[in-house]
Amino acid sequence: MKLLAFVLTLLSLPAAAQRCPIWDVVFYNGNVLTGKDLLTTAPERIKSFAIQDGKIAAVDPTDSLKNCAKESIDLHGAFVMPGFNDAHTHMASAGQNALTVNLDNIPSLSAMQAKIKTYASTLPDGAWITGGGWDHTKWASKTLPTRQDIDAVSAGHPTFLERTDGHIAIANSAALAAAHLDGDVREIKVPVGGSIDIDPKTHLANGIIRDSAMALIRPIIPKPDAATRRRALEIAINDALAHGVTSVQDYSEWDDFLVLEQMEKEGKLPLRFSEWLTFNDSLDTLKAERAHHDLNDPLLHTAMLKGFMDGSLGSRTAALLEPYSDDPKNSGLPRFDQDTLNKMTAERAAADFQIGFHAIGDGANQMALHAFEFANHDVFLRFSECNAVPGMHPALRPCPVPRRPASDYLRFRIEHAQVVSPGDFSRFDRLHIIASMQPSHLLTDMAWAGARLGPERSKYAYAWKSFLDHHVVLCFGTDYPVESINPFRGLYSAVTRMNEAGTQTFEPQEKLTINQAIYAYTQASAYAQFAEKQKGILAKDYLADFVVLDRDITKATPQDLLHTHVLRTVVGGVTCYIAPATPIAETSHRSKPDGD
Repeated sequence: MKLLAFVLTLLSLPAAAQRCPIWDVVFYNGNVLTGKDLLTTAPERIKSFAIQDGKIAAVDPTDSLKNCAKESIDLHGAFVMPGFNDAHTHMASAGQNALTVNLDNIPSLSAMQAKIKTYASTLPDGAWITGGGWDHTKWASKTLPTRQDIDAVSAGHPTFLERTDGHIAIANSAALAAAHLDGDVREIKVPVGGSIDIDPKTHLANGIIRDSAMALIRPIIPKPDAATRRRALEIAINDALAHGVTSVQDYSEWDDFLVLEQMEKEGKLPLRFSEWLTFNDSLDTLKAERAHHDLNDPLLHTAMLKGFMDGSLGSRTAALLEPYSDDPKNSGLPRFDQDTLNKMTAERAAADFQIGFHAIGDGANQMALHAFEFANHDVFLRFSECNAVPGMHPALRPCPVPRRPASDYLRFRIEHAQVVSPGDFSRFDRLHIIASMQPSHLLTDMAWAGARLGPERSKYAYAWKSFLDHHVVLCFGTDYPVESINPFRGLYSAVTRMNEAGTQTFEPQEKLTINQAIYAYTQASAYAQFAEKQKGILAKDYLADFVVLDRDITKATPQDLLHTHVLRTVVGGVTCYIAPATPIAETSHRSKPDGD
């Protein structure tokens, strides 16, 4: 009977509809920005598209596809675009912050203390207090906390709380003692690229631990178990989906990757992960981790190697070529000496690893560029030697990799690239380096970045348009949880370079158009992970990853961008998030009877 009903349904359709395939689902009556021709004067718009087996099967400027599917969903004219691909996240940290002491947007030291005191009262004796998100630059005092501030409210629990950028932390006396850092700091061997702030009267640590020195405490903090890691990841994943993010390029721990792998095996991983590995790990470890999981898995795979050149501007640990304008004895904390970095970079590039370096200051960016140029030269020489086979036609020579810069085919990246020396924009172009940036950082940083950098360096800070003018691939992310994973804040920042209140502007000559910003968040971020032929646009045979919004963001005012809401997020043709009480949550019809 079901088959007969289905046949009668088909016979009742117009002749054109009878000839069309029956796809899994069709979305119709939409205002769909496919992403094709996005940077031209006439980006492609369609009204309907079909999905089959998780991919786009057909697109149409009309609604002729709506009767060609098992299920058809009316978009009621809503705006649709490719899903956001966040090119820089720390998903596990974001979720774990929510499970520990979350100090994001805490307005003062006293408010921070109150939250720690409440949390401490829930813990068993000896348990550690961890978490983070505090930002002293948002406090009226602008003063860093001390261990005594935390001792007063932590009830003897060892406490280690990272600043929002993850480049400095506050440790209380119990944590310092547990790590044997409670003696004269002058006698402590601090790793390169780190420092421990000293009480000048006692020569003891005052509690502030900077960058690589945090490695003196982190190993003794109890690690979360697999169940806790999973809860944390689920929190972060749900947050991403609710904001229209369908893919993330993420740096979490290896144990978190194993949890994601288990979620995928169970069919419970609704977000695409491109998971970075640690540049400093041994080559044997990196090769083993790369071989652990299918690199062609579009849902989960390992990818780039992440290395750190310096810290952050907010903590004054970013490595600058000249001292900070508001701290003239300090030029930041570089993490490497150049020779060591060059050799490690060339070795990993020769093993066909993509590499991305965290670099904030202009000195750190130069260090990264020097290393990439050295690796290009080293790898080129190896391939040149391989190609130099006497008497053999070039097309038959045995080199498996073309003779072009390693950064071209390995797509080397610099993460953040916040402050760049004027002459280095052309080096990014010449070396084919991707600038992976986070426009929402400027919303926070502009309150103090000018004081840190001075007027001349500020001209070349967060310089998105300058990168595009130099033909550099520019991709966007959020650095979640340093900033909210909400991409609309990033779009607002990119097109206005104003704070959210609209009261301050930072170097407005670096503004982008809305289409340039969308491109950076979709197609360019797909390119940065070698996936530009799989996602970033809505076209036939591309992954069916898209988001439905409550407004057309290409026509919205800048302030309206900040109030954009996601109605539906779809990953691989599966709706993974839907806002309650929206028309598209309620209206669909089936051409094929239920149960078949």
